[in-house]
Order: sequence, then C-alpha cells, then structure tokens
Amino acid sequence: MYQELTEQQIEIRDTIRNFVKKEITHEVAIHWDEQNKHPEELINRMRTELGVNGLTIPEEYGGWGLGSVEQCLVTEELSRGCLGISLCFGYTGLGILPIMKGASHEQKKKWLQPVVDGEYGVSFCLSEPGAGSDVPGMSTTAVKKGDKWVINGTKQWITGGGSAGAYTVFAYTDKGRGTRGVSCFYVKRDTPGLIVGKKEDKLGIRASDTRQIIFEDCAVEEANMIGKENLGFIYALQTLNASRPYVAAMGVGVAQAALDHASKYARQREQFGSKISSFQAVQHMLADMSIGVETARQICYLSARMSDAEDPRLPKYSAIAKAYCSETAMKAATDAVQIFGGYGYTKEYPVEKLMRDAKILCIFEGTTQIQKNEIAAYVIREAASAK
Repeated sequence: MYQELTEQQIEIRDTIRNFVKKEITHEVAIHWDEQNKHPEELINRMRTELGVNGLTIPEEYGGWGLGSVEQCLVTEELSRGCLGISLCFGYTGLGILPIMKGASHEQKKKWLQPVVDGEYGVSFCLSEPGAGSDVPGMSTTAVKKGDKWVINGTKQWITGGGSAGAYTVFAYTDKGRGTRGVSCFYVKRDTPGLIVGKKEDKLGIRASDTRQIIFEDCAVEEANMIGKENLGFIYALQTLNASRPYVAAMGVGVAQAALDHASKYARQREQFGSKISSFQAVQHMLADMSIGVETARQICYLSARMSDAEDPRLPKYSAIAKAYCSETAMKAATDAVQIFGGYGYTKEYPVEKLMRDAKILCIFEGTTQIQKNEIAAYVIREAASAK
C-alpha cells in the first residue's frame, strides 16, 4: 500500500539531498575514487553537520529513535551522490545492528553514545577469506581464558575496516555446536592483538576503505560479549535481515543517479541532426530505467516499513528488495553507459563510475544468488503450508 512520507521524513531526505548537491559533486566523488582513500575530513563534517549519526538509535541511548525508513532515505540520497562515500558514512549502521539486536541495556548505553556523538564508526566483522556466503564455514574462534575471551582469526571484506574505531566480531565459542556455538563481541580498535590488515584495491566504491581485520590472541573482557553466549548467529541473521533494506536503498540511489545522468545527456547529445532523446531506442531505455527505479524504490521502502513493524515476513521481503534493487542498479548503470556511448566509457563522464560501483551491490551482504535461495525457501515453505 502506498504511504506518503511524513514531514519529518521529507525534512531528513531534503537535508541530505541538499548536502549531497553541494558537497558530493561528481568532481568530489571522482577525486576520492581516484585517490582510493577514505575522505576523513568530509566524513567527520558529515558526522558533525548532518546530525543523523544516531538516527535509528533509541532516544534512551541518545539517538533519534527513528527507523529503517528514515535510514533508507538517508542512504538513498547519499548513494545517489556517491556510493563509496555513502558507505564511508553509513557502514556504522550495519556495525551497530548486532548491538541493537542483542546487547544488554548497559552495553547499549556504553557503546551507542560514541556513535551518536560522531566519535567513531563501528564495522561489522562476519565474512572471512574462506567463508563469505558460507557463513557457518568461518574459522575465527574465541576461547575463554580466565575472565577474558581470546579471539584468533581473520575477517575479510570489512567495510570501513581502516577507519572504524570499534568492531562487532563473530567467532565460534563452541565449534562443536555449529551455528549454535557462535558468539559476538565488541572489540575496540586499540585492543592488543587486533591488527588492521591489507587494504583492498577495488573495482568500485574506492573511497570506502575495505580491509582485512586480523585477530592474534586478541583478549577482550567478558563484558565485551554482545548479549548472550552462543546466540551470535541469531544476531547475525537478525542484522542481515534488518540491513538488507539499506543495501536496497543504495541500489535505488545508484539507479536514480544513472537515470538522472542518462536523461540529461540524452536531451543534450545530437546525432544525425537530432537530439538522441528523440530516438525511440533511447526513449525505451530511459523508460525501462524509470520503471526499474520506481519499482525498486517501492519494494525497498516496503521492506523498510516491514522492518520497523517487526513483520515476520521481513526475511523474505528484505531478500527480495536486496536482490531486485541491486540488479536494477547494475542494469541502470550499464544502460546509462550505453546511452552515453563512447563518452560513457571514459572517466570524464560520471556513468562509468556508477557501473563500477553498482556491481558490489550484487555481491556484498549476500549475493543475488544467496538472496534467491532464501526467497525460494520461503516460497516453497509457503506452498507446503497452503496444502
């Protein structure tokens, strides 16, 4: 069902939109893409000037107490400007979700306030070199020694890994129990034994600092275990279900940017004595892009509202949103390059970067194929229960 945005939601969206227009121009985006660096000064300004660090954090912990819809509005607008810079700012939204889902009241009070204050970001550490989509195949362990847990292992593809001030880390505390033996820990960056490892030289989202995070006899206090022992895998699933609408919003933002650039260029570019916007082939491409953007936006915000309502169907619909919006972004960016022709293949124009950035959306936080596996499982289960 269609729902209009509230006045507060429109104000949040427009605040971010205006900031992006002024501060995250194509020139800024391409500069940080080419530098392959985290834009620290810009991100610090965003944390202090935009005031949305604690958007989804409950008011009792210093935040706004808002929900997934508002987070998606922010994410869409930032991603419309630059997906890499959006991730530099937004990775904490994923990193704090295990805290939001599993931590005690005292833990939330201690760990969420620095996020609200913009002191540092928090990275989510689940994937490993040999365990990306196969999460249960991870090998990181945490062994109890006295009153501390000693963590050993390596995490891979950690968004914000080089700039974060803390990490939410998943490790086996009872390997023999499989996924029922996984726990989650809050680990500060300066903890002895935590090593910020290799920086990835990526195809796209190059402003975003993606790292290995290595744990070598990294000892943390018992109080740093998030929530309860051996419930980490549940917190991870709850986190991914809640975060997939955010990735969907990234896809909407990238797809909208592709449509913005392609439609503007089509009205300017002349071939055979006419604007290419008069060619039916180009018109159909623009129409398909618009159809994709609008349908992606609807399923994205539907899943966000389901997340806010704690709808039990969220896992299915967040997977649908993540898969559809990611693939829509990739197609829209590729079509934009096609409309730009040879110029679209050069760094002088903005659409080649959109195409490079968009691809990651189909891979991280669960590949499109993993989303389809999950969607199919729900469809089959629903069919069985309908008999």
